[in-house]
Amino acid sequence: MSSKTVAIVNYQAGNIFSVVTACRRLGYNPVVTSSPGTLAGASKVILPGVGNASAAIDSLSDNALLCLLPRLQQPLLGVCLGMQLLFTHLEESGSAGLSVVGGSVIRFSTTKLPVPHMGWNRTSGLRGDLFRGFGSEEWFYFVHSYMAPPVASTAAVTWYGEPFTAALQYNNFFGCQFHPEKSGEAGMQVLKNFLQL
Repeated sequence: MSSKTVAIVNYQAGNIFSVVTACRRLGYNPVVTSSPGTLAGASKVILPGVGNASAAIDSLSDNALLCLLPRLQQPLLGVCLGMQLLFTHLEESGSAGLSVVGGSVIRFSTTKLPVPHMGWNRTSGLRGDLFRGFGSEEWFYFVHSYMAPPVASTAAVTWYGEPFTAALQYNNFFGCQFHPEKSGEAGMQVLKNFLQL
């Protein structure tokens, strides 16, 4: 396994193809895999995700990845559901996540706005390695019904009736609730920043 391999976790998540395409546009040729050995040997790991948290946890468990992913030492980026899986508790599935980051992922409590939250939204308080070269605010594209309230490792916040974690950074673990692969030039820069860590 090359020390420069970018590995995308294959656990039947819905946005794998778009993440692969975005990586290729940036000059990388990622490997899509559920092999623990390949993931452990990669230089970067991306945990994508669109769909149901319970099915995602079951798939990661079936592939012996629930224990592996939190122990990885290389940079790991969770996208959308992939970011939510980094938290301790997932309300949607009623189960534990990977417990990399303390906190719960809960359903939006707002009754005045449609759920899922879908579309472009201003994101503020940008900080950390994912946002190198950014100002304090940027627009990104979201599609989600569950969210994580801000925690100590929150690296960006978005408001949709209430504040939620739009991005996080905790040691070698990173997350984006938004879809960088669908967020135009700003999203591609976030992904590029991660891949260049």
